[in-house]
Amino acid sequence: MNLRNICIIAHVDHGKTTLVDHMLKQAGTFSARDQVEERVMDSMDLERERGITIQAKNAAIQYKDTRINIVDTPGHADFGGEVERILGMVDGAVLLVDGAEGPLPQTRFVLQKALSQGKRVILVINKVDRPECSDGVRVAEVVNQTFDLFIDLGASESQADFPILYACAREGWCTPDFEEVPQLISGAKAGSLEPLFETIVRHLAAPEIQDAGGFQMMTTNLGWSDFVGRLAIGKVLSGSIRPGLRIQRRGLNEEGQEVKESFSVTKLFSYSGLKQTEAPEIQAGDIAVVAGSEDFQIGDTLAEGDQIPTLPRLEIDPPTLAMIFSVNTSPFSGREGEAVQSRKLRERLQKEVLQNVAIRFEETEQPDQFRILGRGELQFAILIEQMRREGLEFMVGRPAVLFLKDETGQKTEPLERATLDVPESYASDVTRMFQERKGILISYVPSGTQSGPEGTQNRVRLEFDIPTRGLLGMRTKFLTATRGEGIFSSRFVEYVPWKGDMLHRSWGALVSDRDGVTMEYALLNLEDRGVLFTPPGVPVYEGMIIGEFNKENDLNVNPCREKKLTNVRAAGSEALVTLKGLREMTLERCIEWIDDDEWIEVTPKSIRLRKKVLKGNMRSIIRRS
Repeated sequence: MNLRNICIIAHVDHGKTTLVDHMLKQAGTFSARDQVEERVMDSMDLERERGITIQAKNAAIQYKDTRINIVDTPGHADFGGEVERILGMVDGAVLLVDGAEGPLPQTRFVLQKALSQGKRVILVINKVDRPECSDGVRVAEVVNQTFDLFIDLGASESQADFPILYACAREGWCTPDFEEVPQLISGAKAGSLEPLFETIVRHLAAPEIQDAGGFQMMTTNLGWSDFVGRLAIGKVLSGSIRPGLRIQRRGLNEEGQEVKESFSVTKLFSYSGLKQTEAPEIQAGDIAVVAGSEDFQIGDTLAEGDQIPTLPRLEIDPPTLAMIFSVNTSPFSGREGEAVQSRKLRERLQKEVLQNVAIRFEETEQPDQFRILGRGELQFAILIEQMRREGLEFMVGRPAVLFLKDETGQKTEPLERATLDVPESYASDVTRMFQERKGILISYVPSGTQSGPEGTQNRVRLEFDIPTRGLLGMRTKFLTATRGEGIFSSRFVEYVPWKGDMLHRSWGALVSDRDGVTMEYALLNLEDRGVLFTPPGVPVYEGMIIGEFNKENDLNVNPCREKKLTNVRAAGSEALVTLKGLREMTLERCIEWIDDDEWIEVTPKSIRLRKKVLKGNMRSIIRRS
């Protein structure tokens, strides 16, 4: 059949969503009257703000007589669960690699998943208009690195024989011949994405049609319609489906027991561009959107009758981090948002687990605290930000690494492979920083030159094997050490024997010792004690953290002290004095910064740091590893 199901996979910021934009435009998806935004596939506000893909999304284009279903997948390993489940929906992949940066850890992560499922891949070297790619030497190195990666990941002979295209997704063109690139960049020759469409049709196979004796489909994504409710999205593996057909939903309930629900298909949709259009029937091999049940879950098998076998549920890599979500117990609870009770917080977290198979929910010994298990700090930050924008107030603790016991009872912890691309002048500082966190340098290779504000710089690529514990809080320190010029990414490798104690943070906290409002006079006297987080005029309470102490212990301070007004004045005492500067603590910075005895208080308007024990006479100021 004239149908191709493909996904676009790549590392963060290598141009996936931009490429899909131009594929949709050049296939005639939008009319001349349509107002089309950039990165049209990034539908969530958070995706647009951060410039990353968080949720996998579907679209479809018509190229000549072939229908191409496209899935845009996240590039960050924290959202790897999206990639793992979406690969079952497609039959091939377009691998996008930056022509200057080359294949990075997340490239390896998603490619490994695709190759292990037998998918064929088209390699697209993107951003060939960058100065580093002008002579073709770096591009040839990137192609060789990618080929080595295919072999390293166990690609078959047919998978390793992949076609190569050179593209500039931002301008919407590609070519199989690198000799044409200078002409396309200069505009001497007009370019388009037609070579990519042709390669997809010729090189990637049409979906294999199974015969299970009737309709069969795996639910790999969920949607919502204001008119028909919850939607199940997936590839029809066998048979066909039409509205009114009586089918079964086979899934699991909250206790993990198998359930079987019979329902009629009320509405059926397929993709046309970015829109879901009503369809009278969808055949095997195509992607269907099914309505009829309010209980759809990712991993459910939809089947026509008892004789159709149940498909094995999706297998997702296990989580490596856990974070405690708690009811807000601060003195400011309920002032800026909805102070949720434990029942509502539990329901919201369980709802998230149903939609995201990469995270898990666990009860704790405390009735108002719940443990969420996930992949990384960014995944937790996105969930927290979504809940915050829904108007909820709650608290979260520091991410904790999940330890396991091996066959001999020995404690093990997750190990990650961190890849760093930095200017050579910063390499020694970065190496020292990672070795302090028990990282082992395993690779140090030049990665070319790059033009920057300080002229042309030699860059090097470092690889470290480092415990996941060592990476907590490392991203901000790394960007500071490299003045924002470094590229940092990592991927999970395996569980290894525990590496020993490790101090998470070298500095203590400046903690308010009373309730009140911060005063500039008081903060001026505290500047020499460390770095302040809180500006003047902000309400505080006892136990709230207002800054970072420049020694390793905590310090209880009075940020509310006012200047005594008298009729005695010294010469020059009234000179204008202002604070040197404050450190803005974003949600991600707070997650990286806090320690085990601290909470992040999250409200729709504010993010505060506090001690778990608020009363100063009931907690120690001495910090331990």
